[in-house]
Amino acid sequence: MDEVEKLKRAVSWLREADSLLITAGAGMGVDSGLPDFRGAEGFWRSYPALRKHQLTFQDMANPRTLVKSPTLSWGFYGHRLQLYRRTIPHSGFQVLLRWAENMSHRAAVFTSNVDGQFQKAGFRDDVIAECHGSIHMMQCSEVCTDAIWSAAAFEPIVDEAECRLLNELPTCPHCGAVARPNILMFGDYDWIELRTEAQESRLNAWLASVKRPIVVEIGAGKTIPTVRNLSERVGARVIRINPKDSGIAQHRGIGFAGGALQTLSLLNEALTGF
Repeated sequence: MDEVEKLKRAVSWLREADSLLITAGAGMGVDSGLPDFRGAEGFWRSYPALRKHQLTFQDMANPRTLVKSPTLSWGFYGHRLQLYRRTIPHSGFQVLLRWAENMSHRAAVFTSNVDGQFQKAGFRDDVIAECHGSIHMMQCSEVCTDAIWSAAAFEPIVDEAECRLLNELPTCPHCGAVARPNILMFGDYDWIELRTEAQESRLNAWLASVKRPIVVEIGAGKTIPTVRNLSERVGARVIRINPKDSGIAQHRGIGFAGGALQTLSLLNEALTGF
């Protein structure tokens, strides 16, 4: 199928759909200037201080690092928290919001991203499921309670040259232990997933209420295929957007090899042009 035929099919699906499920991985944020941490070299470009320690993303996104070196761990997570707070979501988010406005059941979001960019772009919090948690929420590292609280009051000061937190570590208000982001890490048995479970329960109820959903999957990789698996499980009308891994079986959907903003803009132009 050539590109014009793919665009025409995608447009017809968008017009016929009663609902839009957006499934998104790290590639969704690249056009907003966010790193996707693909490979050690890509990670070290964003965090050069960790190169000298030969620490990878998998090393830093691990609860053991928080135990061994809490100021290093919170240097990493504190920098990310401030980065996500400063970042302005690219205009592709608004394209998705406009599409959803013309559908009777509007939109829901399933994302592996922890950055809170969908909420910042204007999507309601109660239609978003964050399967790996959110950096904007905290929990106790010792799991003294299953409480989860907002990180809004924490203002990290980070020495970026050393990737270390300079101000006081955030602590659990219940026991005083070091707090951690409410994010699923590698080798993590202490993540409190109650918030994510509630989000996914709402998503499943929404999916049960819709009849003609279209799935727009953006920037979801193969290494951890959680997002891709949900996309294909929901239905046979999946628009997969990915610059490197856009392949999808024809009975499942259509693949577009490109970035999030470029491809969403192209689809939007086709929607108004055909």
